[in-house]
Amino acid sequence: MEHQHQHHRGQWGSNFGFLMATVGAAVGLGNIWAFPYKMGASGGFPFLLVYVILAALIGFPIMLSELAIGRKVGRSVIVSYQRLGGGVGTFIGWLAMLSPFLILSFYTVLGGYCMEYVALNLGELLGLSQLSHLSGAESFHSMLTDQPMALLFTFLFIAICFLIIRGGIKDGIERFNKVGMPALFVMLVIVIIRALTLPGAIDGLKFMFAPNFTMFKENFLGVLSAAGGQMFFSLSLAMGITVTYGSYLSKQENLVKNSALIIISDTLVAILAGMAVLPAAFALGGSGAELAGPKLLFITLQDVFNAMGTAGPLFGVLFYLLVSLAAITSAIALTEVMVTFFLDHAALKGHKPNRSRIVGLVCLAVMAVSTLVAVDGLGSNGLWVPFHQTGRNLAASWLDFMDFISEGVAMPLGALIMTLLVGWKIGPGTIRDEVMERDNPFSPRLYRFYIFAIRVIAPIGMAFILYGQLAQFFTVTVA
Repeated sequence: MEHQHQHHRGQWGSNFGFLMATVGAAVGLGNIWAFPYKMGASGGFPFLLVYVILAALIGFPIMLSELAIGRKVGRSVIVSYQRLGGGVGTFIGWLAMLSPFLILSFYTVLGGYCMEYVALNLGELLGLSQLSHLSGAESFHSMLTDQPMALLFTFLFIAICFLIIRGGIKDGIERFNKVGMPALFVMLVIVIIRALTLPGAIDGLKFMFAPNFTMFKENFLGVLSAAGGQMFFSLSLAMGITVTYGSYLSKQENLVKNSALIIISDTLVAILAGMAVLPAAFALGGSGAELAGPKLLFITLQDVFNAMGTAGPLFGVLFYLLVSLAAITSAIALTEVMVTFFLDHAALKGHKPNRSRIVGLVCLAVMAVSTLVAVDGLGSNGLWVPFHQTGRNLAASWLDFMDFISEGVAMPLGALIMTLLVGWKIGPGTIRDEVMERDNPFSPRLYRFYIFAIRVIAPIGMAFILYGQLAQFFTVTVA
């Protein structure tokens, strides 16, 4: 029964293609946008250190488990968890479907903003627009309040995703990532070289890499919580992506090696993004620029490009193109989680699924929720937002609200239950057997580490991250 419906499911064409797609899914706005500013707010080096330790202790066992679960069942995220974990599995599966949908509601808008910045810098480069006479803050504000443009670029962003995913796993997603990810890497290196040659840039590097533990003494739990949350979201865990992409993997592939490579590549890009952003912010943003928060990406950096003179717009185009690319590679992965579910659902009912139609419908649904976020303009256009009136910072904008439900609750809760399910109900042995298919290695020592990590470290870590997320959203802000 199972095998006659396998024909509609493609497979990755190469291990490199799978890696680029999965790294592309993990490398997104979180790495290039959130990582540098969270690192800035958490004192630089201590944040980086904790991030790397947590990626090994929590990120690796969860990533390995998700890939193994996806490949073992070879189905969409809901069916994969359902078959292994019954009712509990179904619940995790639904959380892992809800998250991508809600994340896409604002991810597509932010991706649209990045594309708009590419267009603005390109206009400046060609002498069509006068971006440089506006400060970064002014151009950002005018962009947020221009609702038709926000909708147009959000639509454009979703349309690009539609065209890529329509092509399927191998000819669409893999083909795009095999070119897109190396291109992103090259652009990042160019921007880093330029940023490091700015006067005063060296302070930014010292901030990142010089051991300095004052933040640890002052706010150890804060750093731990920020780094844990960032690690978890940056690796795209519990979004259904790793399970979905794993379901298209052949049994020949070495899951341990792939998990490690994805985590190392993702962390490397996050560190490189920090090297592109923080030294430039230190050099041209003056003191406290590293604390600019989310504005760092659009305001501080645009000021940096404006201050570079004639070459500024060129680096602006490069940088925002790179960020747009990172957003697209993640958005297509988030969309594919839902597309795969509907494809498999149709096939399991004995129908022959039409990929283009399913992708089109999913993209339309995403556009419908994105419209809210785009028109809201990060809260600057005065739309009604749920919980906004409670005087807590639970939701100052629709983006915050969608972010709270997905990244604040659904993902950490899903990952917490998943670690308990794998560690204590279905047992680590199930994962080991899948990892060792076709004689792929899984050394006894590493397996012992995996058992301890998935049973003890990861659940405690995820409970802590969940608590940190909730606490962060429920703190009362005094305006």
